Amino acid sequence: MRWKATEYAGWGRALTATGEMARPERHSALAALMAEEPAPAIGMRRSYGDACLNGGGRVVDMTRLDKFLGFDAETGILHVEAGLTLGEIVRVMGPRGWLPAVLPGTGFATVGGAIGNDVHGKNHHNAGSFTQHVAALTLLGPDGTAKRVTPENERDLFRATAGGLGQTGIIASAELQLRRAKSDLVTVTERRAANFEDFTALLDASEATFSVGWIDATSRGATLGRGLLEEAETGAGLVPARKPSMRVPMDAPGFALSTPIVRGFNTVYYRRIPRRGRSVVKPLDDFFFPLDRIYDWNRLYGKRGFHQFQCVVPLDAAGVLRLMLERISGSGLASPLAVLKRTGPGRAGHLSFPIEGYTLAVDLRARPEAEALIARLEDMTADAGGRIYFAKDALCRPNRIPQMYPELDAWRAVAEQADPEGRMFTDIVRRLNLREER
Repeated sequence: MRWKATEYAGWGRALTATGEMARPERHSALAALMAEEPAPAIGMRRSYGDACLNGGGRVVDMTRLDKFLGFDAETGILHVEAGLTLGEIVRVMGPRGWLPAVLPGTGFATVGGAIGNDVHGKNHHNAGSFTQHVAALTLLGPDGTAKRVTPENERDLFRATAGGLGQTGIIASAELQLRRAKSDLVTVTERRAANFEDFTALLDASEATFSVGWIDATSRGATLGRGLLEEAETGAGLVPARKPSMRVPMDAPGFALSTPIVRGFNTVYYRRIPRRGRSVVKPLDDFFFPLDRIYDWNRLYGKRGFHQFQCVVPLDAAGVLRLMLERISGSGLASPLAVLKRTGPGRAGHLSFPIEGYTLAVDLRARPEAEALIARLEDMTADAGGRIYFAKDALCRPNRIPQMYPELDAWRAVAEQADPEGRMFTDIVRRLNLREER
């Protein structure tokens, strides 16, 4: 197996790593690599911070292991290699009336990455997290041993792998329980929320299968927390014209996301929906992966990149999110990309992110003021009984993690048993002291 020195980054581009990377194309090559030179896996590197980095070490790029291995139309079980992207599954299976039960905000996420971060989607309030719909996975341990892991036959190992950041070994393939879809179109109802209280009330009352909110993180005063709620169902309709893809050709200059420009954009974006609301029909990928049509959109934040702060707090701590929005809007640092969703209790692993409550995600250009703001927001999250999302984090301090993730010790015990020599360590594991350093 050839190792190649490579410099790479997560999607936020604020953190980078230099190390050796291998790109196996066959399962046999992957198995041989793990038996001889084990290293953690990475995929399309759509996690924002350092979850996909191993500076000074080695990583295994899984993106060439991206095949469909089989589908049972009676049970809806789809067997795929872990490097396959969720967008490709939607493209192939959607027209046949099947979808992954849970889809995150980008179709470029791989199946292995979706399991390793136990991602959630616009239907978490009723469908739970991604790995709750994984029937089985093939796990290659650091000793090269392959094991078929299910929630029944290896419960502890399955729970440590779901959301476990790749620390139990490399996920080679997975058997996904797909769900029936009425069509490859989505009917979306869009409504305005006048302020934060209006927004949470709409989320609480929603009975839609899918719901997600864009929130204006620059609004203040009586309009603090205003935004747009999208509720959706798969179903029939006139086929809409597909919007063309675009590409950001260069790193944007600093003024492109200045406070006046962002506030002006957010105002226009909010007012594009009539007061009475509207319903539109969209292709599946336009609804589930709206930013994927803008290739390299992360370059809009400039060459220094950006950080995303994403937290979840319990239902009775909604007032804390309001205080967070006051701090964010008052800072003048927010970008147009901010999301508010309602989450349910579903989670598959010890370190899975969701709890029942509300989740807020805000993008901020990487600069010292943003880092200081995020530190304050993390403290507010922990004090409210919430947690930050490892897939988006680049800045959290290790002392807060046991408070946010009370099952950390249970996860550590399984991870240490699966990887006693610490061969699967990555930058986020070291930064947050998730495991004992070798």
